[in-house]
Amino acid sequence: MEITRARPSLYGEIAHGLGFWTDRSAVHEAAAQGRVTELQQLIEGGAAVNIVAVDSITPLHEVDARNIDGSTPLCDACSAGNSECVQLMIDQGGFMEAHDCHYGTPLHVACARQHYDCAKVLLNAGANVNAAKLHETALHHAAKTKNIDLIELLVEFGANVCARDNLNKKPIQYTSHGSPSYLCLEFYENSPLSLQQISRVAVRKALGTRACKGVSKLGLPKRIVSFLSYKPPPIFES
Repeated sequence: MEITRARPSLYGEIAHGLGFWTDRSAVHEAAAQGRVTELQQLIEGGAAVNIVAVDSITPLHEVDARNIDGSTPLCDACSAGNSECVQLMIDQGGFMEAHDCHYGTPLHVACARQHYDCAKVLLNAGANVNAAKLHETALHHAAKTKNIDLIELLVEFGANVCARDNLNKKPIQYTSHGSPSYLCLEFYENSPLSLQQISRVAVRKALGTRACKGVSKLGLPKRIVSFLSYKPPPIFES
């Protein structure tokens, strides 16, 4: 596979020698720039979707003027909001719990960047909604961006509204008192989930990354399958 080098690095040379990391690959670039067709061709040609990069800066990373060491193509696609690329890499075995060195998992990245579609793709595929980096969850990121749609999405998939980060702060403490995002989180803190919702989260958690395919094989009525799959119920039962 073609490799795009960024700059020499002592850590990069050591990592290369140990076989752990590589510089940015063509997969990273295709994912970051949303080139779905090229990405699919690379994957079909045997390119690794979980390859990790060290000490490399791309035009994507320049957006926030930071270098995300160890980022994976899946993190790159989430950062850019390329939900098609995200789905493609998940379908090919992309690891949804791999951390980059700045945000955390791909779900953390999607929420920090406010890419709702990417977050939903990850959650539907079984990403751990309560995965934490320095005790910071995706819900903390959604709260920081004041994104109510993301907050509601994460809670629907079982996010812990009372999780505390390394500063001992809950997500609500990153919102302004009385703001829509504050009121949303306050409601969820004070209102326990329904038994129906708790059951959905429990089933999804038990199935993990097999949830999307596994639910349809449980022999349940279509309405329940739709509910467990977070899809609109069918208009007519067959």
